[in-house]
Amino acid sequence: MRKHYIDNIRCLIILLLIPYHAAQAFNTWGELNYFLFRPDKVISSFIVFCSPFYMPVMFLLAGVSTRYALKKRSYGQFIAERVKRLIIPFVFGTLVFCPVMAYIGDKTNCGYDGGFFAHYRIFFTKWTDLSGFDGGFGVGQFWFLYFLFVISVAGIGIIALSKRIFKKEGAGNMPFWALCLFVIPLPFLYDLLVVGGKSFAEYLYVYLIGYYVLSNDDVLEKTEKFRFVSLAAGLFAGIADVYMFIWSGKDFGAVNTVAKAFTEWFMILALIGIGKHMMDRSGKVADYFAQRSFLIFSIHFLWIVLFQYWLSGLVGNNTFLAYLLPVLCAYPVTIVCSETAYRIPLLSFLMGAKPKADSGR
Repeated sequence: MRKHYIDNIRCLIILLLIPYHAAQAFNTWGELNYFLFRPDKVISSFIVFCSPFYMPVMFLLAGVSTRYALKKRSYGQFIAERVKRLIIPFVFGTLVFCPVMAYIGDKTNCGYDGGFFAHYRIFFTKWTDLSGFDGGFGVGQFWFLYFLFVISVAGIGIIALSKRIFKKEGAGNMPFWALCLFVIPLPFLYDLLVVGGKSFAEYLYVYLIGYYVLSNDDVLEKTEKFRFVSLAAGLFAGIADVYMFIWSGKDFGAVNTVAKAFTEWFMILALIGIGKHMMDRSGKVADYFAQRSFLIFSIHFLWIVLFQYWLSGLVGNNTFLAYLLPVLCAYPVTIVCSETAYRIPLLSFLMGAKPKADSGR
């Protein structure tokens, strides 16, 4: 039986990437971006609230999906499918979309005044932090794909080993309070196996929780039953996290890290519970976006950067328009480009579009 809530939550997260990535141009903590506007605390608060759980829930859903995928695929077939769905779009996106964003980053952050095609040499020879914000080689949003591939391979190794050691695997009849305790290791994982500011250890942890725990129907029923408890805890922790990091003007150190961890875990539980309760169904709109979600993921950031660059002279110092207009322009153009790519088999394959038969897995 297909788990439609998996695709629907994933699609919702991907569609919200447009306002999320657009907001990064207004950050107040001095982080570079392909294009920067005047820092804004309100917009930055949106980033800080979402960032603890935004991508972790994607890795957790991938872990849940792995449980169902391995029921009909061997380990070798699963890895081959991961190469097709992750590595090929990673390489394609890095080579096709990232040089354009890095070119804008070099012009706005480093004063590059050369031509676009001449900048390709800089992109492939300047290696710094893999962000591309300074014009050097970067992977943009495609970091998620190579992270997920590495974690999928590592996860398969752990899963295969655990099956040899333990006769029975899975969460069983776990009470909700025990489910809450999975938050405890998170603060200790944030600084482990970090690449490009992101932790392999954190994402592997939530991936394995997805596989072993939140793929269990009994556990899912508990997340659904206590969804509003999780939401209240997540919102409280998230607001505290935002206040400490953005508005207080002080460094709360470990307390801020703990608030981030609580935001991450309880918002994940809330999203899973609410998604299971309200979004575990199919429909024309849901099926449409499920089949094109990877295309939207691949294309959206390029259009955000381009519209921010093109419209910057028009909006001037109006922060509201500087944020809103690129978002409003990026949505329809991204959808049109995704639909076009979906109808071209080669592009659809290179960008990791999901075949209709795989929807919900």
